Amino acid sequence: MRTWGRDAVARLRGDGMTVIELTSAAVVAWIVAAVVIRHPDPFFAPTAALVVLGESRGRRLRQTVEILLAVAAAVLAAELLVYALGPGTGTVLLVLVLTTTTLVVIGARRALVVQASVSAMYLVVVAAPSGTLMPFRFVDALIGGAVALAASQVMAARDPLEPLVAQARRSYTDLADLLDQVNAALRSCDEEAARDALDQARQVDDCVAHLQSAVLATGETLRLGLRRRHLGKLADVEATLRQLDYAARNIRVLARAGVTLTRRHTATPPELAAAIGALTAAVRSAGEALARDLSGADADRHAQQADAAALEAVRIAARLLRTDPPLPVTMIVGQIRATAIDLLRGVGHDDTTVLDRVDEALGLSRA
Repeated sequence: MRTWGRDAVARLRGDGMTVIELTSAAVVAWIVAAVVIRHPDPFFAPTAALVVLGESRGRRLRQTVEILLAVAAAVLAAELLVYALGPGTGTVLLVLVLTTTTLVVIGARRALVVQASVSAMYLVVVAAPSGTLMPFRFVDALIGGAVALAASQVMAARDPLEPLVAQARRSYTDLADLLDQVNAALRSCDEEAARDALDQARQVDDCVAHLQSAVLATGETLRLGLRRRHLGKLADVEATLRQLDYAARNIRVLARAGVTLTRRHTATPPELAAAIGALTAAVRSAGEALARDLSGADADRHAQQADAAALEAVRIAARLLRTDPPLPVTMIVGQIRATAIDLLRGVGHDDTTVLDRVDEALGLSRA
């Protein structure tokens, strides 16, 4: 119980401000709709505020506005359908189809689709509009969304780089977890697990795309908030992002070679597992170095750890080349080398130095 209590307090400290921000936005939306504009039963004002604010963190301003309008449009469609058809099974069906279709078209996440659909269905089943055709609930949704939009900008202005820092950590963690998954499949010579890892690797572009979106969103926030002194950090992240994209592609090829190796039912050399483990550590350290640099903390220690682990991965992999390994192992060694190069470039080393050091670790001469 003491451990649970400490964890609960730690989570509250970490997310306590989010609780305050969500609560404040919902209350403000309710006050504006109920007290200022005097709408009857303004349930959808705080609901829209919570939905939009929950989805806006880390998104670009345009995407947040699209979410706001999509939520309000879903409520308006539900309201008009109830007026036209009355409550009933057919109305519920149409409302759900229109709401989910609208949100899917704009690329909303599943949580938002579910939340908005529940709100629209609530309007049909529980709080069906009656009387004259006054779209109070549509206006309430706009009010809540506008409050959420303002709150999201205030939140972003308080710590504009925080969503980018979190996404940077998440992107590198996704890649490291994928390498762990590949390594586990190779150690157990499990073809099915290797195929699962390859399927995951085919979706790894998402982590790069999410980081790119976070860079764009942060850039908008910095420009709107006139905090342009941080824009130089975004240029550094964009350079790192290119190397992360290359590393993700290399890891995908590595995962494909892993499937081929497990299909041969050949015992994985222990050096290969050690090399991939060192590469995984390099990915995690590189991600932490980027996150700390964005946060203004000292990133040198983590960059040095990424440097050392990447070169260690290459040195371990080099031993395999002296044993006349099967082709899939040779391909994996090649991808370890390529990924190490991308990681070293990502932590700030110049191209010539990186190639010399990696090839030296591999036992190759560039003379």
